[in-house]
Amino acid sequence: MKAAARASRPSVHEHSAVCGCETASSRKAAGVDPEIKASNLRRLRRIEGQARGLHKMIVDDRYCPDILTQIASVQEALRAVARGLLRNHLTHCVAEAHGTPQADEIYDELLELVFKQTR
Repeated sequence: MKAAARASRPSVHEHSAVCGCETASSRKAAGVDPEIKASNLRRLRRIEGQARGLHKMIVDDRYCPDILTQIASVQEALRAVARGLLRNHLTHCVAEAHGTPQADEIYDELLELVFKQTR
């Protein structure tokens, strides 16, 4: 049942955004500040290192609470990147769509993103 539900959903490449984040040929972010992009990339590299550290902790049979603490740290770091991306989407794409015929669609997309982030 779950596989059928997934198969019926459009893939990332099939989905068509109604905001300014998309061009006709590819999905691209609009209005990303170079400093914010660099900051996100640094955070993601740090997260990669934390994930490798988690792997090593498990291989080394480290104390479970220590591993769980590290997992919480990785999750929070990912949430920080997600918040920044969501903020960029809100300030550029959603704001640009406000008052256009596509506004309701972009608001629904934004709500879905928020609900996904809060799971």
